[in-house]
Amino acid sequence: MTNNNDKMSREEAGRKGGETTAKNHDKEFYQEIGQKGGEATSENHDKEFYQEIGQKGGEATSENHDKEFYQEIGQKGGEATSENHDKEFYQEIGQKGGEARANQRDGSDDGKMSREEAGRKGGEKSRR
Repeated sequence: MTNNNDKMSREEAGRKGGETTAKNHDKEFYQEIGQKGGEATSENHDKEFYQEIGQKGGEATSENHDKEFYQEIGQKGGEATSENHDKEFYQEIGQKGGEARANQRDGSDDGKMSREEAGRKGGEKSRR
């Protein structure tokens, strides 16, 4: 599409430029410029910036997907994790989770199992 002066619109010029670039460059080119852009962004932004865009992305995703989507990606992630880790990994993260939970309770003795027991049981249950 052109404007009244027979000049290309910005949109058309951008599209044509993008098409030409895509024809002249391979996957590695795009990976390299993506990496450079990511590095530049990380140098110019702080933790709060990434937290904010992460939250916005999470909110947008939750608005566009249903419960089944999250179940499917959770299952895929769990399967991939179990393929890459052994029993000891699950015991270790179970123990860390148990310790973190115990620390949240400030060590109060409310009749619940110890950190060590919770971690061991969590690790054993994850690998069944």
